[in-house]
Amino acid sequence: MLINFWATWCPPCVEELPLIDGFYRQNSSKSWQVLGLAIDQPSSVRSFLQKTPVTFPIALAGLGGTELGKSLGNLTGGLPFTVLVSASGAVLHRRMGRVSPADLQQWAALS
Repeated sequence: MLINFWATWCPPCVEELPLIDGFYRQNSSKSWQVLGLAIDQPSSVRSFLQKTPVTFPIALAGLGGTELGKSLGNLTGGLPFTVLVSASGAVLHRRMGRVSPADLQQWAALS
């Protein structure tokens, strides 16, 4: 599972969403799951997703999402933050900052 912490007000977060969406579309049939956790106001997220839809699920984490991110290794609370979690719940990789196509290609090979 790929979990991406993001916000509408975060330019690198918004820039990487199409990449993550492409990863999801290419790998969901290989049992990959992707979840976007928005650290943002519900109205902002809804408005953003109406203009820029994605195919993977987005959950509203609000400011509490910052604490969840910290528990997964994001000690500074920065965004974007992406975590890969195995089926058993182990954290496989953490990425602070924007993901790259190379990151996603490497992660896809883990399945």
